[in-house]
Amino acid sequence: MVKTAAHAPIPTASSPGGGPRTILVLGGGGMKGLAHIGVWKALEERGVVPDAIMGTSIGALIGACLAGGMGWKDLAQLALALRKEDIVQINKRALWLGGVREEAVFDGDHYRAYIRSHLPVSTFAELTIPLRINTVSLVSGSEVWFGTGARTDVPLADAVYASCALPIYFPPYRTGDDHLVDGGVLDVLPVRKAAAWGAERIIGVDAGTEMSPPDPDFFSRGMIAIHDRVLTLNLCEQRRAVMDGYQGPPLVYIRPKIGHLGGWDFDRTQYFLEEGYRAAREALNALPAAA
Repeated sequence: MVKTAAHAPIPTASSPGGGPRTILVLGGGGMKGLAHIGVWKALEERGVVPDAIMGTSIGALIGACLAGGMGWKDLAQLALALRKEDIVQINKRALWLGGVREEAVFDGDHYRAYIRSHLPVSTFAELTIPLRINTVSLVSGSEVWFGTGARTDVPLADAVYASCALPIYFPPYRTGDDHLVDGGVLDVLPVRKAAAWGAERIIGVDAGTEMSPPDPDFFSRGMIAIHDRVLTLNLCEQRRAVMDGYQGPPLVYIRPKIGHLGGWDFDRTQYFLEEGYRAAREALNALPAAA
């Protein structure tokens, strides 16, 4: 789907104001965010080369890999090899009596080590495509951005981890006196921030969850299930706020049909890749031949 100025071609290079003209925005969505890889394949086939990338949560991880020079084949190979235990390790202290005082149920260092070992570069300065990724400060309550034109005072892997540090599941990233968590808490699809960066065209990939009726036994699953339901409500409201009445630069909105699936689904990787590719081709084919 294309929002506003549907027949405008996708520009390249920098805008007159100095910002990137075409920005690819990769939203959050847990494992569903692997669909971003299929989107990149479709963009490559179409000859569309974004001038910059913005990412949130899993979108920050995929975006950092792409901005660091990895292609869709490399990422697809990594995605198909990914297993839950590669990024998820139970924080055993959270299971003890009094474990409710722990920061999270999973081990953050384990996940951060996975990120560090698979990123193609270790610093923002080594990226070949401008990149911005968002996190949220639990101290100030505001977004904190890392990357081109923003903060670069932490290793790339740490910034990516912070953007992926979903509360309750992973501990916040501590830097100085601040505690940073998943950027999707405030902005899971930052297309408006892309517009503020100076984009003349935005390609937004929405891998988020849909609001559907819960299973009959859903609420008997405890606090994690209830937390996930609250998170889904928040993310759906964010989508509504972003897309309803959108008035920004032309937006190629790519929405793979994966919103009904869970963010912790490690068994549908191939489907996520294929659906991202299909949805991107559909959106791009709706553009004029010159785009």
